[in-house]
Amino acid sequence: MKNIVYFLLIMLSTIIILPLIIVRGCSVKNDTNYIEFPKTNELKVYIVSEKKTVSMDLEEYTKSVVAAEMPAEFDSEALKAQAVAARTYAYARMNGLYTSRESIHPDAHVCTDFSHCQGWISMEEAKKNWGKASAEKYWNKIEKAVKDTENIVIYYGDTIIDPLFHSCSGGKTADASEVWPGQNIPYLVSVDSPGEEINPNYTTSISITAKDFIDKIKTVYSDFKADENDVLKDVKILDYTASGRVGTFSLAGYTMTATQFRDLFLLKSAFIKLEQDSSKNVIITTTGSGHGVGMSQWGANYRAKNGSNYEEILKYYYKGVTLKEINRGN
Repeated sequence: MKNIVYFLLIMLSTIIILPLIIVRGCSVKNDTNYIEFPKTNELKVYIVSEKKTVSMDLEEYTKSVVAAEMPAEFDSEALKAQAVAARTYAYARMNGLYTSRESIHPDAHVCTDFSHCQGWISMEEAKKNWGKASAEKYWNKIEKAVKDTENIVIYYGDTIIDPLFHSCSGGKTADASEVWPGQNIPYLVSVDSPGEEINPNYTTSISITAKDFIDKIKTVYSDFKADENDVLKDVKILDYTASGRVGTFSLAGYTMTATQFRDLFLLKSAFIKLEQDSSKNVIITTTGSGHGVGMSQWGANYRAKNGSNYEEILKYYYKGVTLKEINRGN
């Protein structure tokens, strides 16, 4: 009888305990940095110049965004950082995020208008722009940057980020709330961005007659008045943001945000300086280019040339983020 009991106990142990040992000993993939691809593997892109929507592979789309958005002469690690940001931007919208403005192309995730979504250029057009001598070298360089970061996207916690970027910060990026009041986004905060001064367009100036300057403001405030001989007596900078950009202008009793002022005069950035010269022309000088939020492309290139890899670049400009790999389910 005892032998039967011992036999049953041994069998029971084998049935219950052994599978537990096997499972605990298996090599199970850690899914912390591995995410499922959306139901559709195809990205819907509205080609503005052709007024049509087409389906693209996400990686092929990313190549054309990098070619359009960042100089191919930049360091390979900067190009990789741009590739991850571009892919993340599209992947977020494939997942239905950040789509408040997509009524412009309701049947597509993204469009090719850089002022609305991301820049995009076909391989053929990019090669034509680069010229025969550089075309293959530059395209191969971009292809490698995309391949080396294949399927990698940026997350903040459990959420795909909106990876905003711009050409040149002017030495310091802006907090998202400086440009879009109320948008307190933890990964889009102001950081120093040194080394951008080598950008040939780091500082730009435009000259406009006092009359034209006043008339331009009148398109917004019809009864605005200012002395043409001393415009800056009535047009003053009221305050600055935390990153040093202009916050608000005082216009003879009216107020205008720097973003509105920048749009009105088609300025490159909100780092704005006003002067009136001896000819009574108004000189508007700006530093940097773009809204200034997120990754600075010229700053990324500087960091790459000084030894930072693409992951370090991305984690510098997007605070507190992690990089994850998309599982395409192939």
